[in-house]
Amino acid sequence: MGLRRWQFLTSLPIAGLLILGAIPPARALVPYVYLPQTKELEGAGLGIAQAAARLLRLGQAEDAARLAELSVQLLPDDPRSWVLLAEALQRSNNSSKALVALDRAKRLDPTNAGIWFAEGSLALRNSKPAEALELLRRGLQLDSRNAGAYFDLGNANLLLGRPTEALTSFEKASGLRSDFWEAVNNQGLVLFELDRPKEAIARWRRVLKIKPDAAETSLALAAALLAGNAQDRSEALQLAENALNEDPNYVHDTYQKDQLWGVKLRAATVRLLALPELKASVERASANASGHEKDDESP
Repeated sequence: MGLRRWQFLTSLPIAGLLILGAIPPARALVPYVYLPQTKELEGAGLGIAQAAARLLRLGQAEDAARLAELSVQLLPDDPRSWVLLAEALQRSNNSSKALVALDRAKRLDPTNAGIWFAEGSLALRNSKPAEALELLRRGLQLDSRNAGAYFDLGNANLLLGRPTEALTSFEKASGLRSDFWEAVNNQGLVLFELDRPKEAIARWRRVLKIKPDAAETSLALAAALLAGNAQDRSEALQLAENALNEDPNYVHDTYQKDQLWGVKLRAATVRLLALPELKASVERASANASGHEKDDESP
């Protein structure tokens, strides 16, 4: 644009140049660029982080991760944004980047127990229970009243073959949150493997008072009832049918194992699902289950 203007001026006669020279030159057009202040950037970053958190709650993890990445660019020194990014990345199946984000958050705020808990939970999801155990313990030194952390600690202990320690952790979790039915359910899983079926049954009945449609609990209770008393057969059959209708994946031994069911409970469930009265329910569940091929039914 500048070159063309110069060529135009040189083509004018001298008189024209004199006339132009007599006119005050027009101001050059300077683009106006607004540079937001720090507080405005922080406000925008928080707004984006809130939007990312909403998407995460809706299950839109990849979209949430994109927004969270923008949030950490605007708020690079806010550990909350990095934790949010880590969670979104983990749910998007990008564990390696999630670990990087958590490490950045921990360096920014090493005394924040939530960051240690998040890193421990991530290690647990990545099948690293020993690493998870240490991270969760460190977090609990900073915040000893986090029910979710005790639940994860119980699962880590269970995976490491430490049932007594797992039971203690699950009991602490439910002690801190009376409606924490998952923790009570897992107490039953441990107790059944420790040959304390009556206590396991009591825990599972307690769960169903909190969450009547808990498929895992219903099936576990059904297996325990059938194993313990033939008089409970009718109740066991009804519970098993309800469980398989609610979550057909529990028809598979591999799925039960993924949910930390022990050898004894899975063996009892094999016997339960072999009952002729459950044949139709088992076949329907097998057809509707997702992500699990036919199992080797040996426990």
